[in-house]
Amino acid sequence: MSALFALYSFVFIAAGFALVAGVILLSNKPKWNDYLAFGVIVLGLVIAWTILHPRQTLLMDDAKEVQAMIGAGKPVLLEFQSPY
Repeated sequence: MSALFALYSFVFIAAGFALVAGVILLSNKPKWNDYLAFGVIVLGLVIAWTILHPRQTLLMDDAKEVQAMIGAGKPVLLEFQSPY
């Protein structure tokens, strides 16, 4: 359960933010600009999710292999690199 929340925590937080924004913006006789503001908020959250969501990479299998080696009790040397 906690792994699911860790993976999709952005979705849960964004849904809560959208719910609060919807209640605030659309509670008292909303006008067209209230609907527009709510739509911009939701669209911004969707765009943020499409940019930031976790993706499967070619190195995911290597990461699982390293996790298995770490748990096996042997010393493991990890080298971190950056393409920058």
